[in-house]
Amino acid sequence: MKERVLSGMRPTGALHLGHYHGALKNWVRLQSSMDCYFFVADWHALTTHYESREVIEKNVYEMVIDWLAAGLDPDQCTLFLQSRIPEHAELFTLLAMGTPLGWLERVPTYKDQQEKLKDKDLSTYGFLGYPLLQAADILIYKAKYVPVGEDQASHVELTREAARRFNHLYGREVNFEDKLALTFAKLLPEEVKRFEKSRKKFQETGDLKSLDGATGFVNNDPRLEVSDRERLLGYFKGTGSSILPEPQVLLTQASKLPGLDGAKMSKSYNNAIAIREDRATLESKVRKMPTDPARIKRDDPGKPERCTVWQFHQIYSNETTQAWVQDGCTSARIGCLDCKQPIIEAILHEQQPMLERAQRYIQEPRLVRDIIDAGTERARITARETMNDVRQAMGLNY
Repeated sequence: MKERVLSGMRPTGALHLGHYHGALKNWVRLQSSMDCYFFVADWHALTTHYESREVIEKNVYEMVIDWLAAGLDPDQCTLFLQSRIPEHAELFTLLAMGTPLGWLERVPTYKDQQEKLKDKDLSTYGFLGYPLLQAADILIYKAKYVPVGEDQASHVELTREAARRFNHLYGREVNFEDKLALTFAKLLPEEVKRFEKSRKKFQETGDLKSLDGATGFVNNDPRLEVSDRERLLGYFKGTGSSILPEPQVLLTQASKLPGLDGAKMSKSYNNAIAIREDRATLESKVRKMPTDPARIKRDDPGKPERCTVWQFHQIYSNETTQAWVQDGCTSARIGCLDCKQPIIEAILHEQQPMLERAQRYIQEPRLVRDIIDAGTERARITARETMNDVRQAMGLNY
């Protein structure tokens, strides 16, 4: 079985090259080696844009076309729509019953977003709770990995805390102590004694060597059944059974591609190049990019490290071209327009297969809906299985 990966994006409409280099390129790489679930986080869009419902549907399908254009293959990964799977909301609600309010208030992006989006009223339960909805999105698929940048790692940590608390509250079996005694009876007394000593050390000091040793012993002992192993490891960690496994962060490198003005690439900053940009617009945007402010005249020498165009060369150009830029700029043997032309050609070369893949879906939008429908149905089967486990653990399966 391939290890499962889950990630999602808010539907903001057509995507730009920052999205491609920051996330999509990595998603395309992962889909061939892992069991990848990628979802449109349309409920998350409502946490900050709950008054803009009219644009969400259009944005959803524009974004999915860009996913497909970038190379995501519905035969290799599952693409789905969050709002079509009500089990997400159910798990979010059930997790909320036992999640301390302070956990949500201390998420770094909570106050940060309130500062940045002062024009919006974000004093809502939905905005406060969106990290827990994000946790439900991950936990309902029992994902092993979540590919994120460092700035999103805190959200995955909250997910791990939510899973840990749920397992602690509901992971204990009925008559747990009696069943644990029967499991211990399968082991030698000295083995039980060593296990208890390691458990105490781990729970008091967090000693990972003790955890690794106990895990190896439990998983490799032929006397133990699957239920015995899960029971012993839950007891060792103090969490109970792992009904909701804790996901791991799969750190991805932050995109080094800036916006056209050197700031972070964003449509709202009007400094972005779309994944499906037409040639004339692309050429115009790149040629207008600001360069080294010291190069006022054509024969003024410059320093590439002070120029936004150089950051694009570091993404798009080979060593030979980069050396040509370094030499030509510092000696004033090339002008800024000369320097920009290889970037235009490289982006056009990168975009051409994307434009070709996208054309099919633009002409036949029903294909996009069919892909989302099929992926959503596959995802919902998995979500239902998890919710059966959750309801049973919470005593809601009556």
